[in-house]
Amino acid sequence: MARGAFGEFFNIFLYGVVAYGIGVAVLVYLIGFSGDVLVPASVDRGTASSLAEALGIDVLLLGLFAVQHSVMARRSFKRWWTRIVPRPVERSTYVLAVSLVLALLFWEWRPIAAPIVWRIENAAATQLLWAIFWLGWALVLVSTFLINHFELFGLHQVFARLTGREMPAPQFKTPLLYRYVRHPLYLGILLSLWAVPMMTAGHLLFSAGLSAYILAGIWFEERDLVAQFGERYRRYATAVGMLLPRRRGSRSATELQ
Repeated sequence: MARGAFGEFFNIFLYGVVAYGIGVAVLVYLIGFSGDVLVPASVDRGTASSLAEALGIDVLLLGLFAVQHSVMARRSFKRWWTRIVPRPVERSTYVLAVSLVLALLFWEWRPIAAPIVWRIENAAATQLLWAIFWLGWALVLVSTFLINHFELFGLHQVFARLTGREMPAPQFKTPLLYRYVRHPLYLGILLSLWAVPMMTAGHLLFSAGLSAYILAGIWFEERDLVAQFGERYRRYATAVGMLLPRRRGSRSATELQ
């Protein structure tokens, strides 16, 4: 390999590593932000604003995230986008863009403290909700590794470019959790959004906005998966629940392998 070519491939790899690091850092901050734990500013703590200003800014931020995240995830956009950016860094660029939009949301989010939608005072119930919150994020983490964590965050692609290997063609698989629900990663996020002991109006807006986006995103994602895997994915979707397990769904999913 020529020195110039190696330098170019190394720069691509370095770009992917930096994007991965930023993506992981933002994801960790999202956990603290949504749960109001261990972060300086969260969904319930930050710059004070009037109700009208807070609503306007927060809705705009949620809309910006939904549009950016949805558009860049679509197959049609990727076909156009890879005419501009090298294919090996397409995923890394997506991760970086999502991270920057989320960072902007963290920075500019305006808490709306009142009214309190619910506040759980019972100690056992509070502990149960926190257990579900952390279970949700554990589901997210496990799900990323089941579907190839490093490919999801773009690191696999840039490493393949550095080593001169071709990326394998996408394969239809239903590992472990995916035999019971089609989207365990989204299920984990939804659990974490709603399993909180205190739900303020601002937190409700945040949770409802992201939940609506997730449900819409699932519809678009499944349309892409049907286009990619055809009848095989349709049978899988019939046998396995979207977010909740169906009876005997795991057996049917296994038979599709």
